Amino acid sequence: MQAKWKRNTVVATMAVLVCAAVGLNWKYSQQPTEEKNIQQTGTKILGEAALVSGEEHEVQEGDSVNEETVYTGSDYFASARLTRQQARDTALSMLQEAAAQEDASEKAADEAAAGIQVLASYTLKESQIENLVTAKGYRDCVAFMGEDGVSVVVSTDSGELTGEDVAKIKDIAISETGCDASGIKIMAAN
Repeated sequence: MQAKWKRNTVVATMAVLVCAAVGLNWKYSQQPTEEKNIQQTGTKILGEAALVSGEEHEVQEGDSVNEETVYTGSDYFASARLTRQQARDTALSMLQEAAAQEDASEKAADEAAAGIQVLASYTLKESQIENLVTAKGYRDCVAFMGEDGVSVVVSTDSGELTGEDVAKIKDIAISETGCDASGIKIMAAN
């Protein structure tokens, strides 16, 4: 009985975190036009970050950088990745706690271990999709993988995706995940 309760708690928590990610996605996609134009025409150099103070800071190897400070700006992709990682970290810690409990049944521990493996697999596949899409020449990309399929948000110079772009990205997602084409959603970042 208690194992079902814990499993249901993990599922409910994951659902809440996914809803939070969707809410943040919607919030950041509704930015004013001026802010979008600044974001699209900005001339940032890889390795630079605008901190809360507004100062530019070049990140050097060995520097300690507070992720929450760096990602408080209007960069959709950075905040989406951070939100995704925080949701995964929360789910992972809950699964690890469930597996480590002394009174947990062997079945519950096996289910928790399987859940951990699934999350690790999702993380790896998302990273591979993002790297391959940006290697094709797109400005930025973030992928979200779940049991129902994959969603890929891509930033292009024009702000739109052509049929050819969608086909390229869908091919990458299919080859990396093995999902059906119907389970893959691709959209341009606004």
